[in-house]
Amino acid sequence: MAKRFEQTTGPSQRQQRVAELIRHALAEVLSRGDLQDDVLTKNVITIPEVRMSPDLKLATAYVMPLGGRDEAAVIKALDKNKKILRQEVARRVNLKFAPDLRFLRDESFDEAARIDALLRTERVARDTGRTGIDLSDDSDEQDS
Repeated sequence: MAKRFEQTTGPSQRQQRVAELIRHALAEVLSRGDLQDDVLTKNVITIPEVRMSPDLKLATAYVMPLGGRDEAAVIKALDKNKKILRQEVARRVNLKFAPDLRFLRDESFDEAARIDALLRTERVARDTGRTGIDLSDDSDEQDS
């Protein structure tokens, strides 16, 4: 009898584990300043997520410079140093094949800001029964 493979909706546990190892390796390389690139050394780069392809041969790293400045320049510099980064990741993470690296801008911060702006609208405040509430400062509620 032939095995049937169920279609999964998300990444497998192995993909997630390898992605996290690669994220840590990339963060270590970037934080130690091993690369001789002015753009990468002057910016603090956050790597909130890495996603792996099912065959573990492609790693997509979502990056964001701290403060959101020079995003395009940082991604361009990472793409330029892709070969060195791949070698460093391969040295730190023991895999059969070193994955190709792809760098994309992290959109999660924009999505969080959009949701925060929606929560601050008058319509949402009216629906929750609170008017004129400031969601960013909870210290007033604790002091009373």
